[in-house]
Amino acid sequence: MSISGTETVTFSDLSRSPRLVAERAARLGRVRVTHRDSDDFYLTAAEREEQREANLSTSAAVFLALLRQDDGLTSMLRAMREVFPWIRHLPDSDVRAFTTELAEALSDASELNWDGHAQEVIASWRATARIKADPMQYREALEPTEGDFGRVTLDC
Repeated sequence: MSISGTETVTFSDLSRSPRLVAERAARLGRVRVTHRDSDDFYLTAAEREEQREANLSTSAAVFLALLRQDDGLTSMLRAMREVFPWIRHLPDSDVRAFTTELAEALSDASELNWDGHAQEVIASWRATARIKADPMQYREALEPTEGDFGRVTLDC
């Protein structure tokens, strides 16, 4: 079995030596299991995952509480500008909306076990900032459209 310092094992390793892989995961907290025919996954100690969930829940609650206080909101907006420097291309009202939407998405990740939403929020606001950063592209995006652009499908 080839378990490298990168904390990665193959699915075949897990199948052949589950006890050794489980011991490694317990010692390290988790190992990444690669699988050539599907997505990788992590084998994680339950206690560690429970701690991660509690940490996320606490962080989300703190962010939401800060947003409800004037000085907390000011600090959050300042922090957002440091963490996401591309928001300089957004007007202040959009930065506030992004900050609120991200805090709510983190809360959803914690309370509803909806993990992908926070990254979707970041990606969509980054795309908005990207368009607004290019004046010509932004002007084009504001142009009215006509006609039927076809069926829209959502991957939910």
